[in-house]
Formats: sequence, structure tokens, C-alpha cells
Amino acid sequence: MLPDADDLPELLLDLCVPHEDINALVALRRTVTGDPGVLRLLEECVEELVRDLGEPGGAPGLDERLAAAPAGLGPYFVVYVFLAGLPHTRAYHRERGIPADVRRRTFADLGRHMTIHRRRTGAGGLHPRQARWLAHHFRGELYQLGRLQFERARLGERTARVISAAGPDVAPGVPCLNLHIPDFHGPLTPAACDRSVALARDFFARHFPEERHQVVVCHSWLLDPQLKRYLAEDSNIVRFQERFRAGRQDTEPADGDPVQFVFGDPDLPVRDLPRRTSVERAVGDHLRAGGHWYIGHGWFPLP
Repeated sequence: MLPDADDLPELLLDLCVPHEDINALVALRRTVTGDPGVLRLLEECVEELVRDLGEPGGAPGLDERLAAAPAGLGPYFVVYVFLAGLPHTRAYHRERGIPADVRRRTFADLGRHMTIHRRRTGAGGLHPRQARWLAHHFRGELYQLGRLQFERARLGERTARVISAAGPDVAPGVPCLNLHIPDFHGPLTPAACDRSVALARDFFARHFPEERHQVVVCHSWLLDPQLKRYLAEDSNIVRFQERFRAGRQDTEPADGDPVQFVFGDPDLPVRDLPRRTSVERAVGDHLRAGGHWYIGHGWFPLP
């Protein structure tokens, strides 16, 4: 299920795993393959990961199994789960004709999240929350297309109702694309977003023609309309917001989201947040003034 120790470093580099984690993953491989109980747990996790592979919304319930991994493997165990599941995902991609460059950039998110984990905790591996997110990549649901990521999904009842009231008549459960904005991918320029949307339109029409995605939806703090009070009209974030037709907005604060994505750690004290950029000043000043940030929801039709 796992590559040989000699082949493992090359695979990890292909997945953009940080160099400082490679020796540890190679050394700990013996702990996984040499213990029948751990190997059986790995097999169960992979079976859960690839069950109904490619089916949107089939997120696996891995949390309980991952928690049973030996303490010595810690947050590295889930990395082995993804490595062991990779051949299944690659086979699914081949069946769908997914281009090699899209596969490579999509799987590179594993290394990006390991970098984020080390930046926040000082340790290697992945947090369970990151594992839940990356399961979409390894189940054939999510793809990196230019600056943005697009996840094959189905419309929820509330979102379908909002869209039908303002635009195309769509029913709950019809296919849609969830748009995600990964960090560490450069500026969110209008040109980069235009290119990503064009890539997504062609990519999903070619490789998933039976799903006929009509709309793109986004659920993000970047769609909180309060940002327009702090940022210039021609800023990338404001222009990104204007791409969407407004949907519902959450009423429960989500202050940790902007702090996490802008400053790298959701638990940083608000009083200590830097003010180096316009976005940092917007997020921090609003919180210091007693305000809150909320997840906004938006959509636009996909021609």
C-alpha cells in the first residue's frame, strides 16, 4: 500500500511535502509497515477514504480512526493514509482523463497544508481539520485550476432557493461548483480569477459532462460586505466580491477565519495583530473596535 522507502522521498517531493518532513516520513514508515495493528488501521482508513470515490459530498468519517493511531506517529499518520490512497485517486483521474498538470497542482495542496501546519505548530504532519479538507482532493472532488480551487458539489436547499429567486431555476441537489481561495498562491487579481473560471468551465464540461454545472457558489469571509468599508474600490478583494451575486449571510461571527488566513494563526490575540497591509489593518482594526467578521455566501452563473 505504501511506496518502498527508497521511492518514498521522490513521491513526497512530487507532492510538495516540505523537505524537513521527508526524513521523518521515511523513518516512520517502518512503524507503519512493521506493526500489523497499525497496518490494519491504515487499510481501514484507506477503504473509508476511497469508498464511493468521485461521488460529491461523500466525505469520509476518518476522525475516530485517525485518533486511534499510535502516539509515535502523531499527525504524520494521516499523511500515510493519503499516500496509500493515492493510487486509487490516480486511477480515477486516468478514467476521467484528468491532465497531468491539473493532478500535480491539485495534489501539491498536501505539501502546502503541511507547511501551514508546521508554521502554526512548529511540528510536522497535519491537523485533523486539514485532513478532512484534503480528503476532497484525494476523492476526486476538488481540483486546482489556476489561482482558484473548484469542488464538485451539490446545491443545498437554502442556496438553491436564493439562486432560484434571483436567477436560474435550480433545485436542491443539482450539481454546482464550490469555489475556494487557497492562500500562498499570489494576489487574487481579476485577471487570475477570470482565467481560473474559464479553466473551470472548460475542465468540468470536458471531464464531467454528465453533471452540467450551472452555477459557481462561494462561502467565505472574503464575501463579508463589511470589507468594502475598509478597502479601496479597485482592491482585489472588493473586485472579487463584485463577481458574485449576494446570497445569504451568516449571523454567527467567524472572526477566526480572517485571522487565520491573513495572519496564519486563528488564536493570535487581537490586540497584537500587525497593521502592515490594508487587509491586515481592515481585519485587525475592525475586531479591535468591537466588530465581528462573518461568512458571506455568493454565486454566479457558469455559462
